[in-house]
Amino acid sequence: MSRQILELETLLQELIGEHQRMLKHLTAQHAAMKTMDRPAMEAAARLQEASRLRLLAFENKRKNLVMLIGQKHGKRGKVMLSDIAGWYPDRQLPLLKLRTQLKDLVQQVATRAQISNKLAGAVLGHLNTVVRLLAASIEKAGLYTKNGIPKMSARIGVMEAIG
Repeated sequence: MSRQILELETLLQELIGEHQRMLKHLTAQHAAMKTMDRPAMEAAARLQEASRLRLLAFENKRKNLVMLIGQKHGKRGKVMLSDIAGWYPDRQLPLLKLRTQLKDLVQQVATRAQISNKLAGAVLGHLNTVVRLLAASIEKAGLYTKNGIPKMSARIGVMEAIG
């Protein structure tokens, strides 16, 4: 058995673990968004960014390793994990199992990220409406009574009539 295959299995397990962490961070951010807990949202976003960078590093290692394994077997171009599993029948079942786990986790992360994105968009939409309402009321600023009723001046002066 090739050392590269064992390294690929280890790398796939690390990718699975990192995707599980990313899913946990996305879930925490989603919960924080529901309660509008800004510090928790920021902490989750920082953890997601760190996890994203680790995922990029693992993914680059995986691509390079798969390319090396493909070159070793004389395959040029895109090498699939199913190809590698076919070349190493004794490791076929573990490789395909890891691939399935990774695909499921990637789908879960994508779904959770999409939900968080829609929730953030809705919150921003509501915030935009509030800001527009405030801006409209500020444009018509004047004096108000304690009850919130606009106070009218007793008479209109020359300056008010012109303006």
